[in-house]
Amino acid sequence: MLKWLPPFDPRRAIGELFDTFSFATGVDLGFGILRRFWTGFAGCCLMLALLAEPLRAEDASVITPGYAVQLTHAWDKVFPKSSMVDHEKVTFTNRYGITLAADLYLPKDRGNKPLAALVVEGPFGSVKEQVSGRYAQIMAERGFATIAFDRSYTGESGGEPRNLASPEINTEDVSAAVDYIGLLPNVDQSRIGVIGICGGGGFALNAAAVDKRIKAVAALSMYDISRLMAQGYYDKMDLAGRTGMLEHISQQRWVDAKNGATAPGPSFLPDTLDGVTDPVVRMYFDFYKTPRGFHKRSLNSEGAFTGTMPLSFVNMPILTRIAEISPRPLLLIAGEKAHSRYFSEDAYKAAAEPKELLIIKDAIHTDLYDQDDKIPFDKIDAFFEQHLKP
Repeated sequence: MLKWLPPFDPRRAIGELFDTFSFATGVDLGFGILRRFWTGFAGCCLMLALLAEPLRAEDASVITPGYAVQLTHAWDKVFPKSSMVDHEKVTFTNRYGITLAADLYLPKDRGNKPLAALVVEGPFGSVKEQVSGRYAQIMAERGFATIAFDRSYTGESGGEPRNLASPEINTEDVSAAVDYIGLLPNVDQSRIGVIGICGGGGFALNAAAVDKRIKAVAALSMYDISRLMAQGYYDKMDLAGRTGMLEHISQQRWVDAKNGATAPGPSFLPDTLDGVTDPVVRMYFDFYKTPRGFHKRSLNSEGAFTGTMPLSFVNMPILTRIAEISPRPLLLIAGEKAHSRYFSEDAYKAAAEPKELLIIKDAIHTDLYDQDDKIPFDKIDAFFEQHLKP
């Protein structure tokens, strides 16, 4: 029998959702602040959709077509350029015909032997000038050929409409980067691994499950974006909440169709921390909104994803085949105090051997973005040295 659901009030729903639990650390994060700022997307893009009113065609700031890939060749990263590495801006095309912009890093002292290679994917909503590029440059200093890229529809990469995300296409982006780096003359295409950070960790695992050319994979501060959007933090979103969210986003499609362009959702973070007490919001703000990690092309620093972006993630879970990474090795790394830690722990349970879960003492989620005293680069290096041997 069909059971009718009560009218959906997104603000009440998100309040009830966040008020019912605290993070595994036992800290009360005061999620009520998220009602005042449209910042649920700091960890869960679905929350943006919940809080946003459908935008009308006449007052929407739309995302317009006509984007052409334009590369910035000046160094504009949030981290300093290394004298130990050769850097080059490159482009390549994925299976969907979308041109991806990337940074290629090669060790200066690389000799004539083919190198092992690493594809590096960064946090959801970030760009290669932030976290992924930093990892790529450091691993190139350690002797690997590396590449960091902007996902389709974002940063300097192509794809329209702008500021879209897709579980399928963003997984394909990883394999497209494997295509590119594996065909370089100084790379041994039988020795390619992948590193994924935050949301990029989920896409890295998903790609490794099906792309058997990837011989080893490491994920740090991993987020399963599809699970998060479909079920909320700690799977607290119920059927009524999900149905209401999807009804809301579905109505936005009428507006976008009428307008002939895609409207953006709310911004990722507030403009200031005035009145903000939530540690998770403050944590993300401290990276994306300050000189530590701000970049003008990052949707986590400025701008927003499309308002209807969460739809495909809700219906297409990305880690259903994670056990099929085996017999290739998997390394999961998470902060002891990270709000996202449970994603790595659950992925570890679902994966098959060989696998390893490393918990970094006292680390929070974003410590593994750029804090060298917390990021275990020696461990990451040893993992790939062992499993990408000639």
